[in-house]
Amino acid sequence: MPRVKDQMPVVIMGGLLLIYGLIVKTGALFPVLKALKTHKSMDLQVLLCLILGVLAFVGVLVNAYRKPGQTLFDRFFLQPLGGIIMIMVMAMAIRWYLEPLVKMMSSSLNPLLGFNVYKVLNLNYVVLGILAGVVMTNTYGIPKFAAAGVKCARFVLKMGVIMLGARYSFAELAKLGVYSVWLIGFFVLGTVFFVLWLGHLFKQPKSMTGVLSAGMGVCGVSATVAVAPVVKAKSTEMAYTIGTILSFGIICMFVFPTIGKLAGMNAVQFGAWAGTGILNSAQVAAAALAFNAVDIKTLKVAEIFNITRVLFLPIIVLVLATWFGKETGQKLNFKTVVIDKFPIFILGFLLLFLMSSMGLFSPPGHYKGKYIDVSYNDRTQVTPEERELLDREFKAGAFSALNPAQFEAVENLVYQYQIAGNYEDRNDKEKFDKVGRARMTELQGVIAAVKANELTLSKEIVSAIQYAIKQVHKESKTVVTLTDFMIWFFAFGLIGLGMQITKKSITQAGGWPLVIGGISGTTKAVLSFFVVLWLVKDVVLN
Repeated sequence: MPRVKDQMPVVIMGGLLLIYGLIVKTGALFPVLKALKTHKSMDLQVLLCLILGVLAFVGVLVNAYRKPGQTLFDRFFLQPLGGIIMIMVMAMAIRWYLEPLVKMMSSSLNPLLGFNVYKVLNLNYVVLGILAGVVMTNTYGIPKFAAAGVKCARFVLKMGVIMLGARYSFAELAKLGVYSVWLIGFFVLGTVFFVLWLGHLFKQPKSMTGVLSAGMGVCGVSATVAVAPVVKAKSTEMAYTIGTILSFGIICMFVFPTIGKLAGMNAVQFGAWAGTGILNSAQVAAAALAFNAVDIKTLKVAEIFNITRVLFLPIIVLVLATWFGKETGQKLNFKTVVIDKFPIFILGFLLLFLMSSMGLFSPPGHYKGKYIDVSYNDRTQVTPEERELLDREFKAGAFSALNPAQFEAVENLVYQYQIAGNYEDRNDKEKFDKVGRARMTELQGVIAAVKANELTLSKEIVSAIQYAIKQVHKESKTVVTLTDFMIWFFAFGLIGLGMQITKKSITQAGGWPLVIGGISGTTKAVLSFFVVLWLVKDVVLN
């Protein structure tokens, strides 16, 4: 059977997947996976290995006895199966082994470097997947049996973008304050149009300009991935955009705190500036903590402004879809943009975003499926052991160094064994919720002060307070499930896109994305600095 011989790599991968799944099932790899902190995914590992292994053997057998054709079954299953299996094996290796190893190495280097390499460079499965694809295609090359599967990458990536819509909610905007919405709206739209103008000035391809404008204007990697299919961006253009965003963010992470200190910015002002001018969420948090690790207000404000920027993503997608249609010479009307030419997958993204905003997946005020619940119930309480510890340490005066607000929050935690409002106010939901959230913020400040060595508490006390804070942070199971699908779609799609980035295409791309990104990013950072100093005062968002 000559065709079976051609499919031998698929047979080997299918066999290895089944063997690995059985080994995981026996628990033999539990110590290794626990060390990597991926042991909670053991059931998923077994399931995926079983499904992919069986599909591999079924596909090979069907290919051996069936005449090749061009039916939907051939084009969407038999032909791309080999590539799909190969990319999924790479995705699983990255998610369960490579990314955890990078995290562990980053943590070990933290004392030496003074920062976490994993967080600063954003070396998560997204970036590692692209790099893995680039390395493979430029060294070993894409095997013949996998070529059709690699071409599925863009389709799978679009499915991931659809899932992304469930993680955000319009209701979040109502809580963010007038300044954050207007400031971010101005700078998001301003940066997008500025990059489009620079792209035209430097005679760059429309696809490159479009994807770079979204990445620099909105929320970095997520915006790049969401907008790329809309403007038909190439893999190299996506890679250059992501590289530009991360490089610029690293510089900002070190420069912003220094300038903020020299300018005498208060906690809220710096948080607003960092959340507006820095794109990557991890870099926003790092800059905020570098500026002020004690006052949790800085980090809170920075993340609020960062969240606001992310919520503009659907609007920017619509803007760029219209712009790209016009720039490519299409006669635009509602039917052209929305029905004929507008990407169906973006409509799927907007539909899930709308459903999320209506509270169908989670309370409508959520962000990425996470929400605060300070109501009275058994799930929000600390453990009996932690109750005893907190009560004993409180009586011993362990919290005497706290400021009055922090001391009151700890005292209430000791009294109620959970973070909540005052029991007598429980029927006034708004007041009860407000007091409970304020106490949670003060406890977060205690943890931040300990991490900054401004306060000394035992590890046991810190652990108990962290557990109490964790208990009031809830996650929607529906959004978690949709996010899991999104992660795997992104992992598959970005590895496949990385395999389309060759040395030749990298050479041809040139350095214009870095030039345009540097100009637009610096302009936004400088302008937002002066606008924040002018408009934002310490009372904003308190």
